[in-house]
Amino acid sequence: MEKKIKIALAQISSKREDKKENLKKIERLAIKARGQGANLAIFPELSLTSYVVRDQIYELAETIPGPSTKVVENIAKKTGMYIIFGMPELSDKTKATIFNTAVLVGPEGFIGKYRKMYLPTHSVFEEKRYFRPGYQTAAFETSLGNIGLCICYDVFFPEVFRLTRLMGAQLITVISASPAVRRSYFEILTAARALENTVFLAFVNLVGVEDGLQFWGGSRLVSPTGDVLAKAKYDEEDLVICEVDYNDLIAAEAFIPTLRDLRPELFEELKRGSELL
Repeated sequence: MEKKIKIALAQISSKREDKKENLKKIERLAIKARGQGANLAIFPELSLTSYVVRDQIYELAETIPGPSTKVVENIAKKTGMYIIFGMPELSDKTKATIFNTAVLVGPEGFIGKYRKMYLPTHSVFEEKRYFRPGYQTAAFETSLGNIGLCICYDVFFPEVFRLTRLMGAQLITVISASPAVRRSYFEILTAARALENTVFLAFVNLVGVEDGLQFWGGSRLVSPTGDVLAKAKYDEEDLVICEVDYNDLIAAEAFIPTLRDLRPELFEELKRGSELL
């Protein structure tokens, strides 16, 4: 396993409902990132289709693996890159059950996926109208280390990140479609999730305007001590290459021993307390 890796925060604006064009952009930026030494390129939530597609989601969703993941697998093989991107996933057991999914592929092909667990359905959000929630956290062993997958609103729920970290994740990626009104929340919470779990966190957000909803970008790499190591521009497309040094995890875990000091019995209390809400 590599001790130091370079990742590309591929902050893009997706073309609405145009998978072909968005796949071309993913390929173009993956090639560019590889040329700058990156081993892993991370694209935003639902970057395959764009975020605001409403009922068109039923025509755009695909199974995983499926046609679009095959295209990205070929890009990964051609570039020697690992790639994470978001897409609407069609269940292979039903005809209209859809998940908001993060996909991880590498030079060896499809590695794994994560189905968004928390679906915002309030104010401008209507995800529960279209998506079924996922039920499992996800972290995968790769030659670039153990990589965890999370999506957007999950960042408001520390238990998701704790469980992902306990699965061995050294780098947790958060692909997102966060609108501008939530910017301050995400800047606080991404730092908190990294710090409390002594883990690298890569947040990659959508940018642009879709049906009046503005996405703010601001993608970032956060250290295991909560420091912002690299940051993309606000409100415009950007490609930021940054480095993860896993050796930093040792010092962080010793200096901030939150994992050592975990109290497992409290998880049962959390479960009981939640059931009483």
